Amino acid sequence: MKKALITGITGQDGSYLAEFLLTVGYEVHGLVRRSSLDRLDRLSAILPRIHLHSGDLLDTMFLLRLLERVQPTEVYNLAAVSFIPASWEQPILTSDVTALGVVRMLEALRQADPSIRFYQASSSEMFGRAVETPQNENTPFHPRSPYGVSKVYGHQITGNYRECFGMFACSGILFNHESPRRGQEFVTRKVTQAAARISLGLQDRLYLGNLQARRDWGFAGDYVKAMWLMLQQDEPDNYVVATGVQHSVQDLVEYAFGKVGLDWPSYVKTDPSLIRPVDVVNLLGDASKARRVLGWEPTVTYEGLIDMMIEADLDREKGRRP
Repeated sequence: MKKALITGITGQDGSYLAEFLLTVGYEVHGLVRRSSLDRLDRLSAILPRIHLHSGDLLDTMFLLRLLERVQPTEVYNLAAVSFIPASWEQPILTSDVTALGVVRMLEALRQADPSIRFYQASSSEMFGRAVETPQNENTPFHPRSPYGVSKVYGHQITGNYRECFGMFACSGILFNHESPRRGQEFVTRKVTQAAARISLGLQDRLYLGNLQARRDWGFAGDYVKAMWLMLQQDEPDNYVVATGVQHSVQDLVEYAFGKVGLDWPSYVKTDPSLIRPVDVVNLLGDASKARRVLGWEPTVTYEGLIDMMIEADLDREKGRRP
């Protein structure tokens, strides 16, 4: 039986990946920060079937001992300070976890067992002010946040360990991927939850930043399969994972509010304080390499994704009606 160790297992991607790996016969282990031990709701359906370990990416010796104890065949590093506005408020912590956490894990892997296959969660935010559209594996990076800069470091150090030590280390450059499990602070979930709440009379307004920012949004459940496929190949490499379809935040608002019968301009207001210090306005991924080499295809459309999120938020919020 293959064993997988997932950092960030309590997050959106970690929970979907854990579920997927169980379906293909893995023994699943997860690294959980002590502060997240009471935030296991995304894992509630599979908790009896997985093994959780308390710790974090700040301690290389702990990671080394964990790898020696678990002896995984694959490690998926999904842990990060992933909310971009928070990375501006805590740039040093973001760098310590999202950048240096990667090299700590890689170094622990190199010492414990360099044959363990490693996946690094890279991000489309690395492209930042992209010099070309769409973006592919060869597009130059120009990150515009501490989070994006940290992800570039993690991406590049993964490539260095692959080239210098012959390790099977892959990076997936994932474009925005969402689901009903997305945190409420992220714009997609913020929009779908507000649409549900306003339609039920539980909220009056929704305040957003830049409505013209454009993103390539896909379903997280599809994207975790791409992570797994990368580690099943004969050779390690980097892959963009995206739908190749782009929408603006305003498009998202129009569709979500329309689904619940609301005229969005009556409820949505722009708040300048929510606009990033330096915004990323135009991300669109070219996943042709992932399609060709991995045989990966997204199964959920943009409309299907937003429908799924709206329906889940309506179900949640109906239980809170007075």
